[in-house]
Parts: sequence; C-alpha cells; structure tokens
Amino acid sequence: MTTNDTAYVPAPVQRLSMPEQAAEFYRGMVDLDRAARAGIDPILAELVRIHASALNGCAFCLDMHVTDARRIGEQEHRIATLPAWREAPWYTARERAALALTEAVTLVTRGHVPDAVYDEAAKHFAQQELAQLIALIIAINSWNRIAIATRLSPAPKQG
Repeated sequence: MTTNDTAYVPAPVQRLSMPEQAAEFYRGMVDLDRAARAGIDPILAELVRIHASALNGCAFCLDMHVTDARRIGEQEHRIATLPAWREAPWYTARERAALALTEAVTLVTRGHVPDAVYDEAAKHFAQQELAQLIALIIAINSWNRIAIATRLSPAPKQG
C-alpha cells in the first residue's frame, strides 16, 4: 500500500529557551561560536557543521547549516553527498582531513581521536588553523546538544 500523505509530522514541543533561561551561558555560547569560526573558510565551516550535526542527529542545526551553506554558494551536490564524503570525488584533501577530524571528535567515544586522523589534519592545517578547526568542531557539538536537549526543531518549509 502506498500513500501520498505529504503532511509534516508535528514538531516536538520545545522544552525550554536557553536564551531566556540561561542567558549568560547562551551569550557565552554565541561568543564561543564567533571565536571558534574565526579564520576558518566559511564553506569549510559549514561542511564541518553539517557533518557533525548529521552525526549527532540534530535536525535543527542540519537545517540551519545546509541553508547557510547554500546561501554562501556551496554546491548542492556537495551538500547532498556529504554523508558519503569518502566516496565522493569532489572534496579536497584538506576538506577530507577536516571531515575525518570532525567524525573523530564528534564520535570521541568510538576510539577517541586516532593519531592517524590528527596527523592527516595537521598536514593540511597550520597549528593555529588546526586549533580553530577543533574549536569549531567542539562548538557545533555543543550547539547540537543544546538543540537536541531542548528539542529545538526546524520550521516547516513552505512549498
């Protein structure tokens, strides 16, 4: 049996508002995020954010960062194939190193950050850039946890 039901599933009810209930913390997160992305190529930053958000299952952050990536000119086929970045030929060696590091840091309980992953990233990023990349990965993982814990949900799209 098939169905043509295209209605949206109701969004979960947001549990609480971090900006309202933990205002100082939230302002700190905004400052942390700004500091974390300093000096990182905007396209690379969005690829990292999308990948971490997908690994964490954060629909709110996925929606936001896919939208942001499109807005700054990222190509649709690169966004669409990001979950299979190892098999897709259009990611640079630098992007691949960043995505592998994103996985290792995001999934830290699955083997920590292996030396091979870190060393590959260190080949493509100067020490300061690598530190910023790690900061960016930590920041998006924090945002993912905030969105998931409070049940932030992306707004339904029209059309």
